[in-house]
This record gives sequence, structure tokens and C-alpha cells, in this order.
Amino acid sequence: MVEKKFASVLNDGASEVEASVAKADLDAQIADLRSEISRLTDSVSAIGNSAKAVVQSEAEVMADRLRERVRAEPISTLATIAGISFVMGMLFRR
Repeated sequence: MVEKKFASVLNDGASEVEASVAKADLDAQIADLRSEISRLTDSVSAIGNSAKAVVQSEAEVMADRLRERVRAEPISTLATIAGISFVMGMLFRR
């Protein structure tokens, strides 16, 4: 009877050690995941900033081209805008 109680006490001690090791392992994994999330956040932020710069640059180029086109061909530009406006008005009227 004493031997069974002694064995159960030893098993409880071993399970506490295993639980402590498992907790330390989980804490290390959580720290690794947090650092990985931080790196991914930085990467996504950098990609977003560079994409924003590209879009702004392209928008400026397109605006400049449009200004040049309007100055070069004002009548055809007005006719095109009038045609697009007419079609849009017909579509939204329904």
C-alpha cells in the first residue's frame, strides 16, 4: 500500500516536471510566433507603402497625359465627355 502511494507521488512529480517543460516550450513557441507576426506586419507595411507610391506615380502620369490630350484636342475631348455622360445618364435613368 505504501509502495503504491510512493509511486503515485513520484508520478505526480514527474507529471509536474513534464507540465513545466511543456509550458516552457509553449512559451518559446508563442514568442517565436509573435516575432514572426511582427516581421510579417513590417513586410506588409513596406509592400503597402511601395504600392501606394507606385499608384500615386501612375495617377500623376495619367493626369498629365489627360491634361495634354485636353489641350491638344479640346473639341474631341468635349464630344467624348458628352457621349459618355449621355450613355451614363441613360443607364442610370432606368
